[in-house]
Amino acid sequence: MKTSREIREDFIDFFRNHDHKIVKSAPVIPQNDPTLLFTNAGMNQFKGIFLGEENPKYPRIANSQKCIRVSGKHNDLEEVGKDTYHHTFFEMLGNWSFGDYYKEKAIELAWELLTEVWKFQKERLWISIYRKDDESAKIWKEVADIPSKRILRFGEKHNFWEMGNTGPCGPCSEIHYYIGNSPEKQDARNINIDDPEYIELWNLVFIQYDRDEKGVLHNLPSKHVDTGAGFERIVAALQEKKSNYDTDLFAPLIKRISEITGTDYTQEKGIPHRVIADHIRMLSFSIADGGMPSNEGRGYVIRRVLRRAARFSRMLNMHKPFMFQLVEPVTEIFGDIYPEILERKIHIQRVIKTEEESFSGILDRGLELFSTITEELKAKKKNVIPGPDVFKLYDTYGFPFDLTALLAEEKRFSIDENGFFNEMEKQRERARARVSFQVNKKYSIDKWIIITEGTDSEFVGYESESSRAIILRYLIDGDEIQIVLDRTPFYAESGGQVGDTGIITGKDFTINVENTFKSNDFIIHLGKLENGKISDNPEVFAKIDKEYRQKIRLNHTATHLLHSTL
Repeated sequence: MKTSREIREDFIDFFRNHDHKIVKSAPVIPQNDPTLLFTNAGMNQFKGIFLGEENPKYPRIANSQKCIRVSGKHNDLEEVGKDTYHHTFFEMLGNWSFGDYYKEKAIELAWELLTEVWKFQKERLWISIYRKDDESAKIWKEVADIPSKRILRFGEKHNFWEMGNTGPCGPCSEIHYYIGNSPEKQDARNINIDDPEYIELWNLVFIQYDRDEKGVLHNLPSKHVDTGAGFERIVAALQEKKSNYDTDLFAPLIKRISEITGTDYTQEKGIPHRVIADHIRMLSFSIADGGMPSNEGRGYVIRRVLRRAARFSRMLNMHKPFMFQLVEPVTEIFGDIYPEILERKIHIQRVIKTEEESFSGILDRGLELFSTITEELKAKKKNVIPGPDVFKLYDTYGFPFDLTALLAEEKRFSIDENGFFNEMEKQRERARARVSFQVNKKYSIDKWIIITEGTDSEFVGYESESSRAIILRYLIDGDEIQIVLDRTPFYAESGGQVGDTGIITGKDFTINVENTFKSNDFIIHLGKLENGKISDNPEVFAKIDKEYRQKIRLNHTATHLLHSTL
């Protein structure tokens, strides 16, 4: 039986031998695409080519792309753990042709790899095509020696790919595989209905149209091929596993979870194991590529996933941080394929452990409140949790809405969604009012002096107590100065922990930092300009007060001990 490494190598070697340039996976944190929170498909890094904004460097390309789907249109979070094949993090094997080969060659290559290299049983393979795509139907009949009744036509929902409401689009052809125990009972009616015994292995997208704002399709000057094969599903099928979680991509993780928690894993009672195994992969790769837990944007999604995993750890009777220990087996599985996961292992462990520690007490108190709420509702013979209660769990205890929804589902309660979102809007209005009030005070936004452009401050304090940095902006009021850097080792006041103090030195000046706090996306250093004058040279050296930081750590730890005792 082939290992996952061998299967990935088969794919790469096959397309390399067919004149494809093998390229690296793009990071899961998009570098130049503000429309995406996470890289969610292999084609993301080639979007500019499809939009006609850039020329391809190579006519044929292949790779294995790291992907995350936890938000927006492509959101598999709620299904993770319940079934055998949905994941937040997954790999997408893909090959592309930019104006080179088209449908016939794409179909030939896919069929050859599946049936001649990987030896998939032809009698278990099914093909779906777009209902109007007679060209693909003809090619499949010529290339694939399977009965015509296994080539099925579907509408736009399943077999017409679109980048958006406008822009590049075209028909697609999917290859499905039956993994059940009764091949003689296969039924075409089970394709494209999420039947777990009929899995989609590969999607071949033929990009030939440009849809305008009126919905009219125009032929593109060059036709492209964009394919995606779900790696985890292919590995499960080739290793003859009914569940992706039984493959060598997940089994070492689940084994480690069982060892640490002292709980046996079974298909029936293994939802917590599967959720944690899935989520630790997503967390490891997103943090390795530069993501950090926070309360906004992708940082909020990372925190949300981590807290969801922490909640499932309680189902395994784990009340102490342990998920950071699972980073080790993640690096063992992927370190030689994606070296960044190995190079940043210690950083990933620290971030996850810190988040686990900060959420641990909050989680237990929140679960206690949730239990109180539901018991009171049950006594009143009600089964809908009021919006204000859901919001309190979110606002006071950091419970994401979907986490409360998960808890409610388990206890057979529903949630007053409208009431929750009304409370959210009230909070936004209060926040806007506070911001409006602050802007009218002495720290008005128009008083900030901008040195260099930038929208957020990278925190590097987990790895280092000092750092070189660039000034983004500063504000002086009397002898007080506020300054924002592009990166900083200074921890900003949050979660009940005070901000760091220290020194920022530039070419002609020194700033004694007396506090550090956050405002929107900025980490602001507040202090006194001790000597010199801020010049046009934006380069500085930032260093925290190590002794003060250690005192903060001791107090932080003592607080956790007190909470644990109480």
